[in-house]
Amino acid sequence: MQRFADAPDCWTLTDGHAGNVRQAQALAAALDVQARDWTLQSRAPWRWLAPRMLPSSAAAFGAEFEAAFAQPPALAIGCGRQAALATRVLRGRGSFAVQILDPRISPMHWDIVVAPEHDGLAGGNVITLMGSLHPVDEAWLAQARARFDSLRYSHGPQLALLAGGTSAHARIDAATFEPIASALRHWAAERGGRILATASRRTPEDVRDRLHAWFGQAPHQVWTGEADGANPYAGLLGWADGIVCTADSVNMLSEACATTAPVFVAGADALQGRPRRFVDQLLQRGRVRRLEDGLEMFECAPLRETARVAAEVRQRLQARGR
Repeated sequence: MQRFADAPDCWTLTDGHAGNVRQAQALAAALDVQARDWTLQSRAPWRWLAPRMLPSSAAAFGAEFEAAFAQPPALAIGCGRQAALATRVLRGRGSFAVQILDPRISPMHWDIVVAPEHDGLAGGNVITLMGSLHPVDEAWLAQARARFDSLRYSHGPQLALLAGGTSAHARIDAATFEPIASALRHWAAERGGRILATASRRTPEDVRDRLHAWFGQAPHQVWTGEADGANPYAGLLGWADGIVCTADSVNMLSEACATTAPVFVAGADALQGRPRRFVDQLLQRGRVRRLEDGLEMFECAPLRETARVAAEVRQRLQARGR
């Protein structure tokens, strides 16, 4: 696709939540467009009703954003409910509006809505995918290995542990992690391997403390925050021979499944709601296995949806002469 004539080609619009930012930026990168990233904090009453339109909705996000509407981008990519109001308004100003995640109202208000299959959204302008958008592909993994070459390990296999946290669909606490840690310690002792553990923003403090207690001694490594140095998450995905991921995070599971490593999901049976449907899809496809069923490595193919979604968006942009 040719770049748009005006700069910036694209705006990405999110509420600043890491998972939403990552999805919007991943799609912009896959489209190879020059993007300006906006973090939006809407004001009342728009915040309560987004993405429903109210009078003067362009003023919902403050004076700087309202002034920028004078020169709207050719392409607007939003992720999350607050951003959905912005992409809807921008569409009215002539932007091609792509909204990521179910906006909870009719998709007809956007040019394209990108939604995970487990949301159950359908329509002529809806593009569905398994899991979430992300940047993980072969080039990304190669860069991660180069950046975190210190994680290379020649003394045995290594498992990455991606620890999530409590959400609306799952509860994660220290008691939840006891059997996970026990299984990983047993595997490491039996195989002469090591554990590379990392926490997420939602990981409870007591779990962070326990991760250091369980895996804070060499050869294992733990990252739970800035005090532990640079976040090695990308390196874990690049170097792990296997990945253990808690079931609560669709984004983490999607990125883990984009590697070539087998993925073991922990806590799937306690998971509820739409994320449970995603985990069940992965289990049915054989892309993941339950940690509770053991840590035997298995053959698998990476699950990568971002490039396909970007190709569909590009095709529809070209059909509009963009």
